[in-house]
Amino acid sequence: MSALSAREVRDTGVRLTSLGYGAAQAGNLYRPTTDAETQEAVDVAWDAGVRYFDTAPHYGLGLSERRLGASLAARPREEYVVSTKVGRLLVPSPETAHLTDPDMFDVPADVRREWDFSRDGVLRSLEASLERTGLDRVDVVYLHDPDDHEEQAFAEAVPALVELREQGVVGAIGAGMNQSAMLARFVAEADVDVVMCAGRFTLLEQPALTDLLPAAAARGAAVVVAGVYNSGLLARDVVPDDATYDYAQAPLALLDRTRRIAAACAEHGVTLPQAALAYVRTHPAVASTVVGLRTADQVRQAVERHAAVVPADLWTDLVDQGLLAPDAHPDVFA
Repeated sequence: MSALSAREVRDTGVRLTSLGYGAAQAGNLYRPTTDAETQEAVDVAWDAGVRYFDTAPHYGLGLSERRLGASLAARPREEYVVSTKVGRLLVPSPETAHLTDPDMFDVPADVRREWDFSRDGVLRSLEASLERTGLDRVDVVYLHDPDDHEEQAFAEAVPALVELREQGVVGAIGAGMNQSAMLARFVAEADVDVVMCAGRFTLLEQPALTDLLPAAAARGAAVVVAGVYNSGLLARDVVPDDATYDYAQAPLALLDRTRRIAAACAEHGVTLPQAALAYVRTHPAVASTVVGLRTADQVRQAVERHAAVVPADLWTDLVDQGLLAPDAHPDVFA
């Protein structure tokens, strides 16, 4: 397959492909995944031109980082980008090793997560990530969900990441969160290169249009969109009754609205997931979309969806039907 397009993050030399591989599932998110499944999925993604891979210590208590590193070990290091995250240290917990991780990942709870956005915590977290992945460097480091640690993140974690970037230990720095307001503050007030926004700029909702995306465009920072399917609600051609939104059962009113969006998509010859992926790429600040992938078939499906041509008239029809706000039409911010 032909290579995906790629975009440099500011002037860091870090280039993100327009479609990124989200490796949370490699950490046994919700259910077990095998080493072989992960290897095959990474291989198929590579053949499709994907060169951006995202992981975190949080994903499977380090399992995702270990599997991703092993799956990329035979690839030329200069040809791909890996991002990981800091803010949760993994601390040995032998007293709970017989239990399963209670935080969505089907792995033994032989370590526990410990919040730490101090300078020392950032350095220790990154060192451990390098050991788990087997990499000589990480290209992008995000502060992971600093929602309840805002002041320490700004006072200690950001300066530590800036220092690492200046030393050439990492290529680009930023933060990843499920909200847009604090990410907008990071972009406006801190010297970050890229942020990952999960679920807050999608075909279903666009709060990031009022804060994060304008700030990123003004500062030249890149935005990576994750959670493009709102944790499942936009992930299927036909919206099921048990569809999830923000990791819980979607309310009836939201199911109805999503089905109306899906019907409009069908009238334009595209599927709901294809439109969901295409919509977020219309904003000039968005450099990449990271999709969580478990199997080779899921990779192939994501690549096909990503390649679909979605007619611009769809956005106009959604506005006309009251399913997209007028100021959320791509013509407004393109």
